[in-house]
Amino acid sequence: MDEAYDVVIVGGAVMGASVAYHLAADPAFSGRVLVLEQDPSYRFCASALSAGSIRQQYSSAINVAISRAGIAFLRDIGTLLEVEGERPEIGLTEGGYLFLASPAQVPAMRRSNALQRGLGADIALLTPDALAARFPWLDTDGIALGSLGLSGEGWFDGFSLMQAFRRKARALGVRFVQAQAVGFARDGERIAAVHTAAGARIGCGAVVIAAGTGAPALARAVGIDLPVHCRKRMVFTFTCADPVPDCPLLIEPSGVYVRPEGRGFLCGFSPPPEADPDCTDFEIDPTLFEDRIWPVLAARIPAFERIRPGRAWAGHYDLNIFDANAILGPAPQAPNLLLCSGFSGHGLQQAPAVGRGLAELLVHGRYRTLDLSPLGYTRLAQARPLTETQVV
Repeated sequence: MDEAYDVVIVGGAVMGASVAYHLAADPAFSGRVLVLEQDPSYRFCASALSAGSIRQQYSSAINVAISRAGIAFLRDIGTLLEVEGERPEIGLTEGGYLFLASPAQVPAMRRSNALQRGLGADIALLTPDALAARFPWLDTDGIALGSLGLSGEGWFDGFSLMQAFRRKARALGVRFVQAQAVGFARDGERIAAVHTAAGARIGCGAVVIAAGTGAPALARAVGIDLPVHCRKRMVFTFTCADPVPDCPLLIEPSGVYVRPEGRGFLCGFSPPPEADPDCTDFEIDPTLFEDRIWPVLAARIPAFERIRPGRAWAGHYDLNIFDANAILGPAPQAPNLLLCSGFSGHGLQQAPAVGRGLAELLVHGRYRTLDLSPLGYTRLAQARPLTETQVV
């Protein structure tokens, strides 16, 4: 496969596929695009194992803007990614997010709400009485305030989104190949070629690293140290004997979350940094559900005292320990290398806007629709974190 392409994208899951689609769909682009994917079954990729959701309740303006662009794309996905009359279906359900705050968390919640509403997000703050009236199954003990997304937030099938991007990109002429990128050849400062584990040398005009938890190793090959670590997240499912109508995606002050899934529910937990080691396995620890998650949920939603546990699985976050935000755009060590890494669990919902933005950089030399430069690598080099406090 010693060929040459205008753009080589390393990683063919939702991010790489979104960049490929947006490149091929740009009328100003007429080049050749190759996507390299190590495992085309996507059995262990985050796009397939994620709980698949989208929200606008962030503490940083750029993340709110990215999600507002994302929900607009998802609402129109049937038209945008239609191929030969077949419209993709991702099961988008705008059921909203409900963040619950303890008294100590109220000032931060109010600050975030002002930011979100100022950017056009449809988010309401609810007192405990208002929460109890809207959700009579909810126990508001210890809760001082709730933040509810009234529209533009919810959940969807992340695997279907990824496949829709891939199918549309292929229809537009993008080539997807099973291969593992292991390094790069340089021509001065620029990346001249991608080397694969099979010994191929693929010439390139530009490279995008969208390899999830595999991105740091590739970045090190060109002298870039990404503060991105592989962290395990477990998802548990259950059914409930009693009805819990109109349940949003609910996040406890402790970080435990739950949302509807079909006729049942799925749930998980965001551990504190000191209890969140690097981890590359996919083993399930059932005691996490039994000891940490279920007791919290049953106390908050008494109907959850009578449940039947279902299947569980684990996936990986590419967690940016610098500031829990994505690292996007040009790498200073190589002007034709774009980074697309460190999404910290927000990749699926950010894929539409990020794919479009990186495609604009490649084709037009700048962000045109939404300025993603606050998420650039420069902030790492200058030790200026763009801290995101609402990480689930």
